[in-house]
Amino acid sequence: MNEVDGNLVAILGPTNTGKTYLAFDRMMAYQSGIFGFPLRLLARENYDKAVKQVGINKVALITGEEKFIPKEAKYFFCTVESVPKNLNVECVVIDEIQLASDYERGHIFTDNLLHTRGEYETILLGSLTIKSLLLRLFPKIKIESKVRFSRLSFVANKNFSKLKPRSAIIAFNINDIYQIAENLRSHRGGAAVVLGSLSPRTRNAQVEIYEDKKVDYLVATDAIGMGLNLNINHVAFSSVEKFDGRFKRNLHSNELGQIAGRAGRYENNGTFSLLKNAGELDIKTIQNIEDSNFDSINKIYWRNSNLDFTSVDSFLNSLKTFPVYSYFIHKKNAVDELNFRNLIDDILIRKLLTNENRIKLLWDVCRIPDFQKLFNDTYLQLLKTIFLLLVKNDQIPNPWLERNILGLHKFNGGIEELSLKISQIRTWTYISNHQSWIDNQKYWQETTQDIENSLSDKLHEGLIN
Repeated sequence: MNEVDGNLVAILGPTNTGKTYLAFDRMMAYQSGIFGFPLRLLARENYDKAVKQVGINKVALITGEEKFIPKEAKYFFCTVESVPKNLNVECVVIDEIQLASDYERGHIFTDNLLHTRGEYETILLGSLTIKSLLLRLFPKIKIESKVRFSRLSFVANKNFSKLKPRSAIIAFNINDIYQIAENLRSHRGGAAVVLGSLSPRTRNAQVEIYEDKKVDYLVATDAIGMGLNLNINHVAFSSVEKFDGRFKRNLHSNELGQIAGRAGRYENNGTFSLLKNAGELDIKTIQNIEDSNFDSINKIYWRNSNLDFTSVDSFLNSLKTFPVYSYFIHKKNAVDELNFRNLIDDILIRKLLTNENRIKLLWDVCRIPDFQKLFNDTYLQLLKTIFLLLVKNDQIPNPWLERNILGLHKFNGGIEELSLKISQIRTWTYISNHQSWIDNQKYWQETTQDIENSLSDKLHEGLIN
């Protein structure tokens, strides 16, 4: 697989090497560009930065829940799932490309790795772990290796009471996050909380109180490992286990390194440790984290993106298409595919799948993210209802939207209920940003965004209290 024009570049290295900063400047030097990120929060952060540089009319933000696309937009900041496929731009950047090896989302990164290109330059950002695989895929790729600006060192396991200010405590369970934050509030004066599921508004408000030193501690999930740049001196792991969507497992050393690497900003050295009840790390793992020395990625996930919607069987067969390279793992049973297979067993739906447009519509509906992490019949029932409404009415009727959306701004409970309501409104924000599904699209986008912002403000108040 050769790049005939040789315009493919990989900028690889550990955290705190300035990769994203460099790629941002490089893309903005072109007349147009697309930047694909692993997190909505990162897309939003860099969108805001670009707006300050070139003005709001030249910059677009495209995520599942937010689509701001001015007519004169030249620079597009997106989540990888939302990267436009039909835009001709001069430069493309894809961040955290090593996530092509991730079980849940790897096939999406791989699709961008193979097919999303800039006219003059395509830049892949990520860990050195993917270097050898990139060279196998693209022998002519230019590799730029980066080293950390500062040193990362392990220190002995610590108690809460020994943690110094400007420390981040990492947990992988929502209950643990709030329990740790409450512990810090009681004994150390407070903490900011950063989760990948927070709205940009809440996340920015939480980051602000930490960066402004109104609190000295940060409690976060591994979301901070994906490029959220904060002034952290020390990272403490409350656990080295996480649930990855399939089972609970120990974190790999490269995952620990990605998170621990957030300690130490620019030329300030950083440290990491485990809390007393988090277990132990062996000497080899510690050394590998300190040296950013991790096993190479040998395989990445792949799924056919050239889908055939002429019939249900042809569509399913196109999903079954096997990759041509031995270092591609055929991605099976992704959430959208499981949704589709479940819903075509419904007699009412099956008899409606009479043409290409209907099959394509069901597939689009099946890709509505499960922000609430329901994984059950309630989620499938919602997808089924939306599909049937769209088939019957061409658009989702306003009265049905009103019944499901307008009551979400009411709030009586605590942080747990607020978090649930925010995940619910994110589903409706996603739907309101889907072209042609609803009438008065702008109204519903503004309404869902206003509700999310209101809930986010209440969540921020709850967290700082």
